Amino acid sequence: MEPTAPPLTRRHHQRLREIYRSAGWPCHDTLEVELLAAGLLERRPSPEGFETLRVTDAGVRRLAEVFAHNKAARTPHEALVERVAIAMAQAGRITWRGLALRVPLPRALLNGEPDAVAPAQAAVFDTEAPALQPEHGWCMACPDVFSVRHTTVEAYLEPVVHEIKVSRADLLGDLKKPAKRAAYLGLAGACWYVLGQDAKGRPIARPDEIPPECGVMQLEGERLVVAREAPRRAIERLPFHVWMALARTGPAVRLEDDAQSLL
Repeated sequence: MEPTAPPLTRRHHQRLREIYRSAGWPCHDTLEVELLAAGLLERRPSPEGFETLRVTDAGVRRLAEVFAHNKAARTPHEALVERVAIAMAQAGRITWRGLALRVPLPRALLNGEPDAVAPAQAAVFDTEAPALQPEHGWCMACPDVFSVRHTTVEAYLEPVVHEIKVSRADLLGDLKKPAKRAAYLGLAGACWYVLGQDAKGRPIARPDEIPPECGVMQLEGERLVVAREAPRRAIERLPFHVWMALARTGPAVRLEDDAQSLL
């Protein structure tokens, strides 16, 4: 009885894509062996005695199926998050998705008290000391896209948060949470709301419906356009626990790595 071929996983498809986009130098690992056994790769010896790998026609068809499946599986929110992350990376910024970062806020704001300080001035993010004071508490901020400039000078990082909304109901519910907005404003020097489109192709909200302390970007067709600039303020440093969260997660988009893989 012939052994059953192992099922292909996301790692197999990722390796297949990398080989398709590169010069095809082999790694000689288990993933490669299984792709060769599945007929998705083939070995190509060179006149100089070197061996490279080539994606077969069956491998190209498998990649096309995977790309189509991934595109269909993405929700409108995920697709817009990815579009913004790629746009930030193309602008020379390092981007993250799926972060959960702690921000110290006044307890009055966390408790929703009407006399709480305005969100634009509430967060104190340049030091962790306020969180240890009785009047402050931790708030978890989970921005859709967080990015910093590609620089070696900490004061020039210019951290930015992009919050993506594709549903008007979700947006209106989010705008009723000043503590969440204050956490974003404390986490970055600028905060943007990126608005998707409704079923008729119209933006889900007008720029004047978004609080003035945040900028507004809209999806118009296939383009991201600035509807209102975001106010900016300087962030001198990021706390150590934020650096650790960034290091654990890793950037969401690695354009430089992709370019290197083509060599």
